[in-house]
Amino acid sequence: MIEVGALRALRSVATLGTLARAADELGFTASAVSQQIKRLEQQVGVPVLAPAGRGVVLTPAGRAIVEATPEVFQALERCAEAGRSVAGGAARGSLRVVAFSTAVRGLLAPIVPRLSARCPDLRVHVTEQDPDQALRGVDAGTADLALVHDADGLPAPLPASLTRRHVHTDVGDVVMGREHPLARLDRPLTSADLAGHPWVTSPPGTVCHQWFRRLFADAPDDPDVRHLVDDFSTQLSLVSADRVIALVPRLARPPLGEGLVSRPLRRPPKREVHATWRRSAGASPAIRAVLAELAPRAHPEGVPR
Repeated sequence: MIEVGALRALRSVATLGTLARAADELGFTASAVSQQIKRLEQQVGVPVLAPAGRGVVLTPAGRAIVEATPEVFQALERCAEAGRSVAGGAARGSLRVVAFSTAVRGLLAPIVPRLSARCPDLRVHVTEQDPDQALRGVDAGTADLALVHDADGLPAPLPASLTRRHVHTDVGDVVMGREHPLARLDRPLTSADLAGHPWVTSPPGTVCHQWFRRLFADAPDDPDVRHLVDDFSTQLSLVSADRVIALVPRLARPPLGEGLVSRPLRRPPKREVHATWRRSAGASPAIRAVLAELAPRAHPEGVPR
């Protein structure tokens, strides 16, 4: 009988290209993954991996096995869901949720108390992961539900085994000191309003830095960036101390306190947030319970305070 863990290990190696990367993804040592692959080869009677430089590649037999794994995992998932439905459809057991950091703060953390009250037998395990890694984890079965955001306005491509639902639209606002000249404006800010003011912003390579650069795409001069800081709470401490301003996603925004205010932009940067799960787990009471809590709720600014 082929072990399910060995199939997951082989699929992860096929996706990531090395035993070490697969081990990191699965939470095992490289030696443990290697042993799983060796047991799989003994069970099927043919090699499934071959060395290739510093990594490995699948043999034709290994590729055939990997291509058949979605059907296996989906069948196992349907078996589990059938058992849960017989048990009354109550959300119970463990649910592994992966999400990018600001979704953990702004979307998951607020619903945990409600989930605990509604589903006392359900334990939600949250792990921070970037969207690409989160999607791989759900596809590979190392996570059950992922919260991911789109990439530069385009939804991330999904494997055929996954499905998704829109749960939130995140928007960026400009944060400044209460005595800052921009704080006196009672209208959405334009790019012209922002010109000439010093900034603290997220480092290059982040979504928020792309948002920031787009604000000045048509400006004749480069913006005055005084500080590059990834943590938004630290950005706000510099806004308080140094009279700089910051572009902060609403999901990532801590309470501003008395000395700071936020102002909307006329053309605010946005990103769509989706919940993603395996199609075969669509009947899961635990996933349905979390999705019900994540359903968009009306708010005067579209964001939790």
